[in-house]
Formats: sequence, C-alpha cells, structure tokens
Amino acid sequence: MLRSLASLFRNRDGSMAIETAVVAPVLILMGLGTFEVSNIVSRQHELQTAAAEGEVIALATVQGATTDTATVRDIIKESVGLTDNQITVSRFYRCNANTTTVTDADSCAEDDVVSSYIELDITDSYTPVWTEFGVGNTITFNVERTVQLS
Repeated sequence: MLRSLASLFRNRDGSMAIETAVVAPVLILMGLGTFEVSNIVSRQHELQTAAAEGEVIALATVQGATTDTATVRDIIKESVGLTDNQITVSRFYRCNANTTTVTDADSCAEDDVVSSYIELDITDSYTPVWTEFGVGNTITFNVERTVQLS
C-alpha cells in the first residue's frame, strides 16, 4: 500500500494541465484588466486633448480670429464624438476690481471689463466590462478648463 502511494506522489503526468487550469484564469483576468484600464486612460487623455484644443481656439479669438462659443463647442464635439449636453462652453467677465464674475459684459459699465474668460466643461462616462460581474461602477470623466482671454 505504501509503495503504491509513494509511486502516485512521484508520478508527474497531468501536472502541466493542472497548473494551466489554475494559472490561465488569473492571466486572462489580468489581460482584461489591462485592456480596460488602457481604455480608461485613453479616454481621459482624449478629453484632456479636446479641452486643450478648445483652449487654443479660444486664445486664437483674442488674436483676431472670429469664433464664438457655439463654434468652439462644435469643434470639441466633433473631435471626441460627444453630444451637445456633454459639452458646455460659457463666457464670463470680471468687472473692475470685483472678485466676482458676470455672464454679460453689458452688466459692467463701459470700459469696466477687466478680464474676459471662457470656461470649457466636458463630461463623459465609460462602463468597464468588469461592472457586468458586479465589480466597480461606471467611470465618469469631467474635464474643466478656464481660459483668460483678456
């Protein structure tokens, strides 16, 4: 009996199949996680790049180009494939030495507008595959940029 038990422990047939059965699911999960994390980082980078593009367009308006906030929003929208309700481009002003801002330059007295700004707000969401298994939640991206024009 002991001799047959000892020969059973020395037998290595099938050990590779058992090791593969244990290690393969872990490697597959790691590969899936790497893919999903790269998608998340890539989308965040795309949104940051679109905000930077909007910033450059807004700064070009100071140099004489004629572009309004709707055009900036449309360019960003086409750049990253978002909808109108995911992108907000608003303009506001600071009057005199006030620390508060206003949304209409006419509410400042003539020659009292000290600075004008454009604010870009881009929102998006991404649902990784692992949420289908009850792990984690949908990821919400929110990129905000404020550009001082003058």
